[in-house]
Amino acid sequence: MTYMHEGASLRDKLITFAATTSMTLMLGATSSAAAVVKWMHVELDPKAVAVWEEIATAYEAQHPDVDIQLQFLENEAFKAKLPTLLQSDDVPDLFYSWGGGVLQEQSKTGSLQDITAAFDADDGKLRNAYNSAAITGLSFDGKLWAVPYRVSLVSFFYNKELFAKAGVKAEDIKNWSDLGSAVTKIKSAGVVPIAGGGGEKWPIHFYWSYLVMRNGGQKVFEAARTGEGEGFMDPAIIKAGEQLAEFGKLEPFQPGYLGASWPQALGVFGDGKAAMILGFDNTEANQRKNAGDGKGLAPDNIGRFAFPAVEGGAGAATDTLGGLNGWALTKNASKEAIDFATFLTNTDNEKKMAQAGMILPVAVGAEAGVTNPLLADSAKQLAASTWHQNFFDQTLGAAIGRVVNDVSVEIVSGQMTSEEGAQQIQDAFELEQ
Repeated sequence: MTYMHEGASLRDKLITFAATTSMTLMLGATSSAAAVVKWMHVELDPKAVAVWEEIATAYEAQHPDVDIQLQFLENEAFKAKLPTLLQSDDVPDLFYSWGGGVLQEQSKTGSLQDITAAFDADDGKLRNAYNSAAITGLSFDGKLWAVPYRVSLVSFFYNKELFAKAGVKAEDIKNWSDLGSAVTKIKSAGVVPIAGGGGEKWPIHFYWSYLVMRNGGQKVFEAARTGEGEGFMDPAIIKAGEQLAEFGKLEPFQPGYLGASWPQALGVFGDGKAAMILGFDNTEANQRKNAGDGKGLAPDNIGRFAFPAVEGGAGAATDTLGGLNGWALTKNASKEAIDFATFLTNTDNEKKMAQAGMILPVAVGAEAGVTNPLLADSAKQLAASTWHQNFFDQTLGAAIGRVVNDVSVEIVSGQMTSEEGAQQIQDAFELEQ
């Protein structure tokens, strides 16, 4: 890879490389700096690049002996090439991680640097600077393998006008039974209760995953994930599936939901044809993109509420499900690389990225930078999270995750019993051992 002439500005050093399967951007230059930090990501949004450029410039100004080089790969190329890069001489110092099973496997191969000691130094100064649930989610066997960066949260979004038409109040939906009652009431008003994307399957796994979390709590899920006790045949997991099956009998989704993609489900919600959708923190923006008129629901017509609690369940109502991303440090990454990763994710810089609408931050205090009301509400819930669990299909790995997604759809649609589904997941888990 080539670089622009030494002394070019950080903006001038942004070079585009095109290829059939990937595009790489390098932010940096051949430099006499004592330390080079290679930083790899998948983001190509010019607005995001501009913010990172500003952060990198500030760091280089404070550390003139450090040269930050930022490389981008297209998403699929990133995933395909990263394993090879980690074993090559051109290994990045830090790279974007989705966490979960992939990060855990990378930690086992010796490709990553254990950064626990750095976070525990000075009486845990760094550890205490991040949301504790994010730290826990990026840790395996008591060791931290990535610097927390951002989270996403799965929660319900609803159409305020359609709720009013049905006489339903979001604040009354506290427990799982409340959600069922709301669905029945909304249907009675001639409205589709929920937009579902069953064709892609993973949007439905949110329901099964949350119900497992609410019924069993972290202890049951961790036991199943690590092959302890009754695994995925635990009674709390069986109960979760049974609740999902009963929910499916209410026919809560739009006709044809089993063939609908996620963008189509967002379109159904954005077109005002369903009262709710279980989605991500970016749902408000994405429903506009997928609505038939390109405008979707007005922001002030969209509300949000947390996935309800389950009566008698071991899980807390403050436990959350969603993505958890970080910056993983490779085994030979320098102390400068770790220092930059924690500078990138400090409160001020995470607040700056939050203000730009780039992230839901994990640095303590940075949630104040989130200005969009719905995002701010999500950030507030995440700040109080007692256990933030990465998506089940991400945490369990591709093979088991695929079965979880399949089973979730088949249970809610009445094609499979909860026990049959749990057994299929357990069988898939045992095949991986």
